[in-house]
Amino acid sequence: MTNPIKQPASEFTGMRVYDLGHGRAGDKGNTSNISVIAYNESAWEILKSRLTPERVAQAFAHIAAGPVTRYELPKLMALNFVIQNALGGGVTRSLAQDPHGKALSALMLTIDLSE
Repeated sequence: MTNPIKQPASEFTGMRVYDLGHGRAGDKGNTSNISVIAYNESAWEILKSRLTPERVAQAFAHIAAGPVTRYELPKLMALNFVIQNALGGGVTRSLAQDPHGKALSALMLTIDLSE
């Protein structure tokens, strides 16, 4: 397989966030906080342009009412997404198994970045 980071934009079919970076997550109340950290500068440029708050909101729509806010941390080559109303009322109130923000970083990493 070729390195997806070096492919032309038209060849990003099937590229996922995990191809370009890794994630860290946490939670507070009913809010999930998920960061995606790029592996390198090429990956950072792709993530900045394609991993939008709208795309994240769509991926989390089945569990999160939103809104989704994106913060850029260019010196870290990272994006931080704050996803409101994502944890079923909060960890201590939710009936869902393992509703913590940490488990949701796996969902973030599977987002398809194809256009």
